[in-house]
Amino acid sequence: MIMHSAFQTDFADRLLAPIPQAGSKRFAVYRNNVFVSLVEALRARFPAVENAVGAEFFTAMARDYAASHPPSSPLMMLYGDAFPDFIARFPPLADYPWMSDLARVECAITESYHAADADPASADAFAHIAPEDLPSLRLVLHPALRLIPSRFAIATLWQMNRGLAEIMSLDDHPAETALIHRPHLTVSVKPLSTAGGEFLSALQAGECLADAADHAVAGDPTFDLAAHFHLLIADGLVLSLNPHDSPRSAV
Repeated sequence: MIMHSAFQTDFADRLLAPIPQAGSKRFAVYRNNVFVSLVEALRARFPAVENAVGAEFFTAMARDYAASHPPSSPLMMLYGDAFPDFIARFPPLADYPWMSDLARVECAITESYHAADADPASADAFAHIAPEDLPSLRLVLHPALRLIPSRFAIATLWQMNRGLAEIMSLDDHPAETALIHRPHLTVSVKPLSTAGGEFLSALQAGECLADAADHAVAGDPTFDLAAHFHLLIADGLVLSLNPHDSPRSAV
């Protein structure tokens, strides 16, 4: 799935044409420095995308993006929120439709890292829920939790492009939802099945446990509720519990 170096070189040569300069030489130098800063901000935020396309191609693409997307915040660590949509419309990447989802995962990593700190619910909190209350149980999920659904093996692709998984063909690999979370200090990215992603998304939207499970089973009759319930506890994905069938509390 990693793009070939010949492809990278070919398009980089076309895209690295000088951007027209205007005004004085001093202005041109300043303008170039601004572009360099924006490109470096994108490089820092999207390392998996850079690895997938190659450094030279990424630089050219990032300059193209920066030319039409000036920063709206002085916080450069947040620059690039529209980069995934830009990639989805970028003609040279038309044959790599998973690339925009890879960028969405990296955007979500930034969001998760800067989300509010909160202690997840303990396993003891779950132990005190009566069995008859489980179907109507509503969960407030951790504010650092992000879910990126994809028709590609997007979490595995991210791991491969970050050196965390062996490079392999994913042509026959099932679709994944990327589970991004930061219960404490480190952001993690894990693959979920599509049904698992739908289950967590339904819980995140405030649905009770029974309804969220129904959503997942409708898409995959083999959905393992017990395994995903264990995931909620073991990975600290839950902030608080409400055993009563009432509206979800705001986070």
